[in-house]
Amino acid sequence: MILNEKIANLAQQALSGENQFLLDVIVSSKNGPKKVTVILDGDQAITIEDCALVSRGLLKLLEEQGVMDEGFTLEVTTPGLEHPLKLKRQYVKNIGRDLKVQLKDKRVENGKLVAVAEETIALEQEIKEGKKKELRKTELPISEIERAIVQISFK
Repeated sequence: MILNEKIANLAQQALSGENQFLLDVIVSSKNGPKKVTVILDGDQAITIEDCALVSRGLLKLLEEQGVMDEGFTLEVTTPGLEHPLKLKRQYVKNIGRDLKVQLKDKRVENGKLVAVAEETIALEQEIKEGKKKELRKTELPISEIERAIVQISFK
């Protein structure tokens, strides 16, 4: 088992609630000790206290199991705004927000996420024809999504 997978398995054990889930584990070693970054998300907001709790639990597990053979730094964080949605439950959490979706065929769709089904998401898009504005619902297969980013509006 590779290092990222070992750390991911231990991070799953360190999660403090069923509403939390692991998104990614990144191990990098640029100039100096390795840096382990664990990215968490949740069905509700993840707090800094949640991250600290998982960090302490994971650090203890890493030390007990001797997973890291040398010095390292550990960072447990949440995804930033630029982090793409990966899991269906992230889409559910973001219903009502604007998304920019790049499909595998390189087509880009923008709109408000209005529904999430088993294998599709639905975006509501505002189409302008002359002076008229029309709302159109577009369904996109989740399997065809290359990247989906939540768009922040400051209106």
